Amino acid sequence: MLADQPHNIIEFEGIEYTLLGTAHISQKSADVVKDLIENGDYDAVAIELDELRYQALTDSNRYRNLNLISIIKQKQTGVIATNLAMSAYQKRLANQLGIEPGAEMKQAIESAQAKELPVWNIDRNVGITMKRTWRSLSFMEKVNLIFGFGGFFEQSEISDAEIEKLKTGDMLESTFSELSQNSAGIYRALIDERDQYMAAQLHVQARQLDSNKDKPQVLVVIGAGHLKGLSEYTLQANKDQNTLAELETIPPKKKWVKLLPWLITIIILTGFVWGFATEQALGWSMIKIWLLYNGILSGIGAAVAGGHPLTILAAMLAAPFTSLNPTIAAGMVAALVETMVRKPKVQDFESLQTDAMKLTGWWKNPVTRVLLVFILTNVGSAIATWVSGFKIFSQLV
Repeated sequence: MLADQPHNIIEFEGIEYTLLGTAHISQKSADVVKDLIENGDYDAVAIELDELRYQALTDSNRYRNLNLISIIKQKQTGVIATNLAMSAYQKRLANQLGIEPGAEMKQAIESAQAKELPVWNIDRNVGITMKRTWRSLSFMEKVNLIFGFGGFFEQSEISDAEIEKLKTGDMLESTFSELSQNSAGIYRALIDERDQYMAAQLHVQARQLDSNKDKPQVLVVIGAGHLKGLSEYTLQANKDQNTLAELETIPPKKKWVKLLPWLITIIILTGFVWGFATEQALGWSMIKIWLLYNGILSGIGAAVAGGHPLTILAAMLAAPFTSLNPTIAAGMVAALVETMVRKPKVQDFESLQTDAMKLTGWWKNPVTRVLLVFILTNVGSAIATWVSGFKIFSQLV
């Protein structure tokens, strides 16, 4: 069964690990996983999933339980949008090939449960991975990463043979494979760090394994792109709880990044004071510029996102004030208003993944439209802050 599959069998601290490299959209990979578990003598099955993606794969009603208000307040819109984009991309490919995304992971779960084997979710939380990736990138790398999301909405057909070649990990890695080759930051966070994290999880879980065998066996189902790295790190004795804690820590923002919003606020307020001290008419002119640019550009952002008229109005009224308060964003206010005036219905959550498969569906579905309102209103507000700030100080000069 393993003869023509990417795999590696290694032993560490008396436990034999069978590392199986798979394609995440491949019937062949799913069939191999099923045969191995049913006919093998494993004591546990480890899979390349975190708890969040495990629930997404096993809970068909997962999107019904989304709490949009909580997501907005906790600033999780980016993570949710990323998950939706990846999920929609996988579903589109699966529809072409007649197999659901993550079929081999789901098969591993079902087959392991049928034999009453423990299932270990060994991957790192996708939100942490994305945040660590983002914090490690330069400005231009961040721009490239954002444009890389266009790959989620390409409509070209992908053959089964091409999918079998797509053995570089999950859809996130596959979509950004070219970027990761040219960016040490993306490669480190998306691939290398996760290899280390999964190796540490294997060690931690293995020490709790209840087995009477002299040499317990664990089947590890991973994307083939992780096969080499995970094999190497699993043989390192220093992968433990300390490794997990270190790789789950979100790197702090650079000091200048944390201070920049407050510095902008101080500069703008200083400009107002300076303007009024110079000439009252100049001070009022600067305030007018601030109100107009922030209100109009934030309103345009909300309008481009397809926001309700009340949402657009809320964005326009909130932006001039939220731009001077780094603790709250205009997009948060606008998204909350959009959620309240056009509250998504149950069927909207049920069709969420299907609608997200097309770029136009993000404007059609009320759930994704809320995410767009949050993002685009903030983009408009950010542009307005810089443009109006420049014009204010042009007047002073």
